[in-house]
Amino acid sequence: MIRVQNLTKYYGERLAVDDISFNVAKGEIVGLLGPNGAGKTTTMRILTGFLMPTNGNAWVADCNMVTNSLEGRQHIGYLPEAIPLYTDVTVRSYLEFAGRLRGLDKYEIKNRIDDVVELCHLEDYIDVLIGKLSRGFRQRVGVAQAIIHEPEVMILDEPTLGIDPIQVAQTRQLIKDLGEEHTILISSHILPEVSMVCDRVVIIHEGRIVAEDRIENLSTILRNSKNVRLEVQGPHEAVTIKLQQVPGVLRVQYQEPYHLVECPAEQDLRSSLMTAIVQGGWTILSMATVDMSLEDIFLELTTEEESDDEELEE
Repeated sequence: MIRVQNLTKYYGERLAVDDISFNVAKGEIVGLLGPNGAGKTTTMRILTGFLMPTNGNAWVADCNMVTNSLEGRQHIGYLPEAIPLYTDVTVRSYLEFAGRLRGLDKYEIKNRIDDVVELCHLEDYIDVLIGKLSRGFRQRVGVAQAIIHEPEVMILDEPTLGIDPIQVAQTRQLIKDLGEEHTILISSHILPEVSMVCDRVVIIHEGRIVAEDRIENLSTILRNSKNVRLEVQGPHEAVTIKLQQVPGVLRVQYQEPYHLVECPAEQDLRSSLMTAIVQGGWTILSMATVDMSLEDIFLELTTEEESDDEELEE
């Protein structure tokens, strides 16, 4: 349903998107994950026909969004990061307006408003001015207008940004519900949101794709490694240095109150780590082998990219 091929975008001399390619199959929910400034929003604006790429192509529902974006937009429901809502009209009036913009007749508009209001749980707010709604409910109105014309594809840019935890959970469930009938591409820099909602993730950093796979498979893409989590009674900087000196250790990070030690998957270094702590005169309060989280994977991938860039500059 979505195909991106060698997409590149410059803003003047600044490279925002660097020759990226990926696909989203029909019925998938895929997360475009990356830190702020990674190129996510630029990619989505190109996919929705609001921005032309410098090079490359993008297709949505078999429509080329570079050469035929007007036709392509008919198949897309788009929720931008900053939702362009009119605050001085009611939810009903705004959705009627959105339906007319999409070419629906009065009968279709009425039926579709009933459907999207129920799906987005806006029944109690249908005749309330949008300006009186919380950010979370405005987000729901934005989703409702995006699906008023029953698009095949939904593109959601940071849909949980700036809303409270309860509304985040509600929005997450709404996206899952929408995924039963739509193909969805969702951008986020919030790692838990991607892991809870998406089937697959594309990680983008400084305009480049650094990983792409199902979330549970991403740890296999990296060098095969595992983490040992230690809670040590001792000065964390000295403990970190001591653990880094253990043969076979790949990396040590301190995330209070734990030291996270990355080790090769085929080696069991727990005995060596324990010996190092005892030699330092400290006490081990706990030790456990833990799976790499999405955040661990994300940090490792982006750190490796930055390290590679620094080596090239040298």
